[in-house]
Amino acid sequence: MNHRILTTLEKHAVRPTPMRMLVLEHFLQQRSAQSLAELEAAMPRADRITLYRTLKSFAEKGILHEVEDGTGATRYALCQDACAEGRHRDFHPHFHCTSCGQTVCLDAVHLSAPALPAGYQAAEVEMTVRGVCPGCAGG
Repeated sequence: MNHRILTTLEKHAVRPTPMRMLVLEHFLQQRSAQSLAELEAAMPRADRITLYRTLKSFAEKGILHEVEDGTGATRYALCQDACAEGRHRDFHPHFHCTSCGQTVCLDAVHLSAPALPAGYQAAEVEMTVRGVCPGCAGG
């Protein structure tokens, strides 16, 4: 069993059920953000409701963050280490390839929360860049 899975679940105070460990293992192996439909396809024996609840729980606990890439499907990707329950620190853009449909986190590119007028507090900053990924561009 992957030590990182148990450590991550413990750090975020999530009970390590077999399904949670399986879902986290799946995300640790992915390069791109995953939708519920993609997760279901990867785990055909898993119950849709259980997968949905696991995704929502992981997002609430700071294990995954939601990615709105403009396709209409919410996708999920692993959070950075600085995220915690109720406090996401994933201030990076996402790249959506219009050719293959994958959406990836651009972790090396950091976004700053914009300077907001008095009284406003930023909780998330989202940016999705659309174009063609290196794999589809042939590079």
